[in-house]
Amino acid sequence: MGFFSRFKSAARILLKGEPKKKSRNPIPAITREEVDEARQFFPREKFFILGHARSGTTLLMRLARLHPEVHCNYQAHFFTRRPLLKAMVDSPEMEEWLTRKSNRWNQGRDLSPLVLRATADFIMERDAAREGKRIVGDKSPSSTIHGQVVRDMHAIYPDAKLVYIVRDGRDVLISERFRNFVEDSKFLSAEDKRIISDLRSDSVSFSDGRRSIFTESFIRRVAKGWVTNLQETDDEARRLYGKNYFSLRYEDLLDNPFKEMSRLWKFLGVKSVNKSLEKKIQAEMASNPDEEWQAKRDEGIASFLPKGQAGNWQKLFSAKDKSVFKESAGEMLVKWKYEDLGDW
Repeated sequence: MGFFSRFKSAARILLKGEPKKKSRNPIPAITREEVDEARQFFPREKFFILGHARSGTTLLMRLARLHPEVHCNYQAHFFTRRPLLKAMVDSPEMEEWLTRKSNRWNQGRDLSPLVLRATADFIMERDAAREGKRIVGDKSPSSTIHGQVVRDMHAIYPDAKLVYIVRDGRDVLISERFRNFVEDSKFLSAEDKRIISDLRSDSVSFSDGRRSIFTESFIRRVAKGWVTNLQETDDEARRLYGKNYFSLRYEDLLDNPFKEMSRLWKFLGVKSVNKSLEKKIQAEMASNPDEEWQAKRDEGIASFLPKGQAGNWQKLFSAKDKSVFKESAGEMLVKWKYEDLGDW
């Protein structure tokens, strides 16, 4: 660059400041050395519970923290709902600050992954310290970001443990439908509202297969999301976390809660599982805060469907509902052993 060009550039910077970048470079993954450094300050073992919405993530969280060594809280959405944790540093301005050569704290590397790790670590460990527990996790259901959740998580927490709970997609569909009904969701269409009105006046015809609580578009949308979530989350979790990945089915948790929770606690690294925890599990499962909340919102609609049970779809699916869901998600039902073949 010639003298006059350098002069013009310097003058422009003097008058207008440094030109702004339009986008930042990809946020780097945390290194093994940085993980070791972070654990010196935040030493508790970390885990994350994922699952499609309405799949039992809240119940699993409530049961997990019954153990005297394990604390779990919920809905931090570090990686599962926008704005994500990485939004804190996901701008050209933050990149410029955290990589600036005159910033002697960064040792020539982008500090972004350490900033993200320290933030999440502090949020979780503050709660765990209050509870006097050494293992801490967050449960945040993911129904929209799927495999990217696992990739983003691994970039900041490659040393964490990942727990994924799966529920029969047909019951997920029903649970999500009734939650939308009870909440009077802003996404309800005119046809949806007609179904709600008819359900209030003649619930019997909806409980014997004559009429459907669904629109075809709703079944296809939710079924597709359920399939994508299971496929991408399970694939990426196996690829990135390996032995630090634990999956379970909601229905198995209902059938054998102490057995399933013992497996989970041992996976998380507890020192022992006392038999007395079985009674605590039973007491916790007897409570259903979500059912109570829905009853307060709209008891008429909420009382139509028993909450938290497995197999509600068998009472409510019409023949067409079965056909549409099978077309959209039948193979995934077989993969997770909800059906042996596609002839249900």
